[in-house]
Amino acid sequence: MSIPIPSTIDDVTADWMSSAMGTDVGEISTSQIGEGIGVSSAVYRIALSGGGPDSVVLKLPALAEEAVFTSTMLRMYIREVRFFKELAAKSPIRVPGSFYGDVDEETSQFVQIMEDMGDLRIVDQNEGMTLADSQQAIDELARWHATWWNDCDDLVANGSIVALTDPIYPAILPVVFGEGWEKLNAEMDLAAPILAVGPGWSERMPSLLAGINGSHNTMCHGDYRADNLLFDADGNVVLLDFQLTGQGSGTYDLAYMITQSLTPELAGEHEAGLLERYKSGLIANGVAESETEDLWDRYREAALFCLAYPVIAARGMDLSDERQFQLIDNMNTRFARAVDQLDLADLM
Repeated sequence: MSIPIPSTIDDVTADWMSSAMGTDVGEISTSQIGEGIGVSSAVYRIALSGGGPDSVVLKLPALAEEAVFTSTMLRMYIREVRFFKELAAKSPIRVPGSFYGDVDEETSQFVQIMEDMGDLRIVDQNEGMTLADSQQAIDELARWHATWWNDCDDLVANGSIVALTDPIYPAILPVVFGEGWEKLNAEMDLAAPILAVGPGWSERMPSLLAGINGSHNTMCHGDYRADNLLFDADGNVVLLDFQLTGQGSGTYDLAYMITQSLTPELAGEHEAGLLERYKSGLIANGVAESETEDLWDRYREAALFCLAYPVIAARGMDLSDERQFQLIDNMNTRFARAVDQLDLADLM
């Protein structure tokens, strides 16, 4: 029996939770988590007093209207629910268990109830990842990409994921990027390397995506960054947030993680070695070495594209909040390092 998708967290009652989870959950108490950081969704921890686990995590559409618009147009809520229903069981990286998920594919109203992984170690993206954590994350990312290597056409065709060459990106991203760019220039001091590539980014973006969506594709996670990577007691990754799953070069995920989740100093010193580690991981997991020859070119294109993340995220964030300001500022500082050291302005 289907149950209504909650419009707001106020609609998530004990009776609704019991129906969704198929057991009497008893009384519930709800608290918002990740406020201001999970900008595309509103995320809640729900404590349960009856059957089932002690607590779960529940996701609903974002509270900011701008974020809901972008997430809806990019089919982000549809992608997340589809991931748990269709793809999670195949993931070589541990992901939260799903208790319930539903999405209205006409309106993108959605709800997803997941295993609470709050007891695991998380790396604050503002602090940046250590080299050891980065190496582990890259080893597991290589396994993820090898799992879906050259095997995503059907997932794109049925709408489970979105190809980076989908026309939705050039239709939507220049608009939301432009709004975020205007806000950042009004509220932050941007470094010269960012100012060198930002004004022409929207025009260059479609050809960047065409390059990243090269001849050897896989399923990209799309948001492979510190705040979405937990580590269990054995140091293994537990991966969160599947709203940007897409078809493209695996370097898309790699470049985003290295250029915006590592401090400039660490990324600058170890970037080439981490890329080689990723390449070796692909080959060790069955990818032909001949299919890894273009990784450096794709990596640079992906790094330039990744300016989209801080700019578009800032559009729906409160930059007067210290945590949110610091996150965007750090992402910008790390991106500026990449522009300089990877000669990204030459790609414009």
